[in-house]
Amino acid sequence: MDFQQYRNEIMKTSDQLSSLMSSFWKNYSGFGTWQFWVVISLLIIPLVLLYIKIDRSRIFELFVFGYTVHILWSYVDIILERYNYMIHPYSLTPILPYALNITTSVLPVGFILLYQYCTNNNKNFYIYTVILSGIFSFLFASIEMYIGLLEVRKGFNLICVFGIDVGITVIAYWFTHLCHKLKSNS
Repeated sequence: MDFQQYRNEIMKTSDQLSSLMSSFWKNYSGFGTWQFWVVISLLIIPLVLLYIKIDRSRIFELFVFGYTVHILWSYVDIILERYNYMIHPYSLTPILPYALNITTSVLPVGFILLYQYCTNNNKNFYIYTVILSGIFSFLFASIEMYIGLLEVRKGFNLICVFGIDVGITVIAYWFTHLCHKLKSNS
């Protein structure tokens, strides 16, 4: 196959995949399913909690941290879904990443509130990160798997999720401290 043939085949397959995903969403993940309402609840409830609990005097710092968690987890999740390691079969819409509620709301909000708690109370962020990552990975993800909202495949497991969770959160922590340091120096 030459370049153009590859491109045409990729676009044709992509169109077929989009159509198939839309059809699946309408039949099994749309407004009339309990899964849709769980997914939307997992998007909205953490954001409402964040609105109530956020330390508004440090909002920029906290949101830089949370945004970093969100972006890193979103990219990792896109890769894991593309290669069928970790799949969220139900979503808000067929056009957005399937784990949007988790990578946009549940994980960032959980870690923002942890970061806020640890920095306000002089607690060891790394220890608390390991604990919260364990809760997210081994408890929350297990519940998601049990009720069918998450599938792991190809040898990928909850220990991998735990490692990614800790790694992303630590990177976000370091990045936030770098931004804070750069702001202080200017």
